[in-house]
Amino acid sequence: MAAVSAGILLYRRGAAGPEVLLVHPGGPFWRGKDEGAWMVPKGGIEAGEESAAAARREFEEELGAMPPGEPRFLCRVRQAGGKWVEAFALEGDFDCAALASNRFTLEYPPRSGLYQDFPEVDEARWFTLDQAAARMLPSQRPILDALAAELAPE
Repeated sequence: MAAVSAGILLYRRGAAGPEVLLVHPGGPFWRGKDEGAWMVPKGGIEAGEESAAAARREFEEELGAMPPGEPRFLCRVRQAGGKWVEAFALEGDFDCAALASNRFTLEYPPRSGLYQDFPEVDEARWFTLDQAAARMLPSQRPILDALAAELAPE
């Protein structure tokens, strides 16, 4: 069975329309990558944990702040690698300058015997829906589409 993760797409209403908060993963693999590298803050669902609770926990771990409210289920998408993502939407705000991500240790360079510490998320930024579509992981763009459809005027 494919792994399942959960995340929150935080959004706010800006002068130019909705804006979404995306995160850029830390570590050497993502260094220098921009287009197609940004994502929804998300992570694995632990045994016995509900997906909404996992999404809130991962938001706090990756951004250093509790999400500002109760997220609502948005959609479920399958990423390119086969992992499923349960996405939740939440209207709110976050000060990107306050980012305080958890960290991980990785042998880097590979097979060097040297271990380095990296932030799980090295940047958070607000994007308009069009900007987000250009920067998001392609397999997570359906999450953005689901939010856009939900926010579209009837």
